[in-house]
Amino acid sequence: MASERALKLGAAASVAALMALTAVADIMSAAPEPRRIVLCGLAALVPAAALWQCLRRLAPRTPRMEAQDSTMLHGAASAGRELSDTVHALEARLEHAPIALFSIQNAAGAGMVAPLNASARRLLAPGRASAPQDLHQLLAAQTAGQRQLISFDTERGVERALVAVSALAMQGAPQRLAALMPVESELEAEALNAWRELVQVLTHEIMNSLTPVASLSRTACGLLDEAAAGLPADIHADLGTALDAISRRAASLVDFVGSYRSLSTVPQAQPQRVLLEELFERLSMLIAPQWQERGGRVSFSVEPASLAVMIDPGQLEQALINLLKNAAEAITGKAPEAQVRARLSRGGRLRIEVADNGPGVPEALAAHIFTPFFSTKKQGRGIGLAMVRHLVHANGGTVRYARSVSAGARFMLTF
Repeated sequence: MASERALKLGAAASVAALMALTAVADIMSAAPEPRRIVLCGLAALVPAAALWQCLRRLAPRTPRMEAQDSTMLHGAASAGRELSDTVHALEARLEHAPIALFSIQNAAGAGMVAPLNASARRLLAPGRASAPQDLHQLLAAQTAGQRQLISFDTERGVERALVAVSALAMQGAPQRLAALMPVESELEAEALNAWRELVQVLTHEIMNSLTPVASLSRTACGLLDEAAAGLPADIHADLGTALDAISRRAASLVDFVGSYRSLSTVPQAQPQRVLLEELFERLSMLIAPQWQERGGRVSFSVEPASLAVMIDPGQLEQALINLLKNAAEAITGKAPEAQVRARLSRGGRLRIEVADNGPGVPEALAAHIFTPFFSTKKQGRGIGLAMVRHLVHANGGTVRYARSVSAGARFMLTF
């Protein structure tokens, strides 16, 4: 009798547990998270199995029924373990997927955005998206079936990413699943290759045409001098002036085009272990006197002092020299100041920041400053920053223009 009462109490407790889990699942359905709902389902198996066991033992049993029940229990337990293993395997694949996954609740154009895996959480962590709420709004505005390129701000500059969105329903509640893959580095690499090939073709063709012009104009000047006796003085002077102008202009164009040839012939990087503190000391000795002549200064700092990197020291020095040269030319009407800081980012990568107190770059032009031939200076050729990007990419890094919280320009080099 006592045993029967205990079985009835166990059945009642199992029913209560199932009702509690049902209530929890209903609460979660308002903002469904697939993993928690699956865990609720797995948890419900325990009281359900207990209830079934209590009811089975309360009912009259025969040896055959006992054997059948034992087989069924063994099969159910095995199926439960297989289901649990499958769920954990799917969770592990989802968690470590190289693409950032987000769930978007409610209707299109609005709703709550939640990260679903480690890649998504890293994207929203400090040091990545500088304004997570803006990224949330961008994702929430995407409609199902849409696939496009978006841009968002990070601490190291503007980055682009490919986003694709699909629709799904969880327990009857409509939502969207967004997959986001940052592609800034890949797009930059393709752009660099395209510009390198274009510059190579252009400089080759232009040089092939200009070199004969410059040579023939110099020859014509010599022939004109030899024939000076047979020509009126005014005609000789006019011809001499015209040929001299052609010769000088052709020589100037040859020099101009030759300066762009360096963009297509960046030598292969020769990486070696470099102590940044030593490299910064060399740069300071080279650059500081020029800034001091204008009453300004350049400061260098490394944290920690023992920070080292595998890189081509000559190419890194040239990239930093170009950035500081641009800064010095942009700052007018006051003493120029610049800071070069090297430290490890939260992800363990080397980050070098070059900041100045100049006017900065207008937002409308920020997307074009690394483009060859583009310059905001009247006499600029658009080589300096383009060369910086070539040199940084040649060493496996990226360079971004980052919006400064104060006045001035800020460039972030990441390796």
